[in-house]
Amino acid sequence: MGYMLVFAPCFGCKHLFYSNPHRVPAYQGQPICRDCITLFNAKRRATGLSELTVHADAYDAVNEAEG
Repeated sequence: MGYMLVFAPCFGCKHLFYSNPHRVPAYQGQPICRDCITLFNAKRRATGLSELTVHADAYDAVNEAEG
């Protein structure tokens, strides 16, 4: 049994980070890192928009059987 992570650049800051490809928040197919989604959701909240959902395991490894 193994585990899988995706290593990709963040839509917002362009830094590379690891994520669960099935759970990470994304915009137009581009994953968003934990720091950027925190800032993005704060801005949405401040303007009265609903926050994007961040799953608890969005930045954890996923069992390869689920992938």
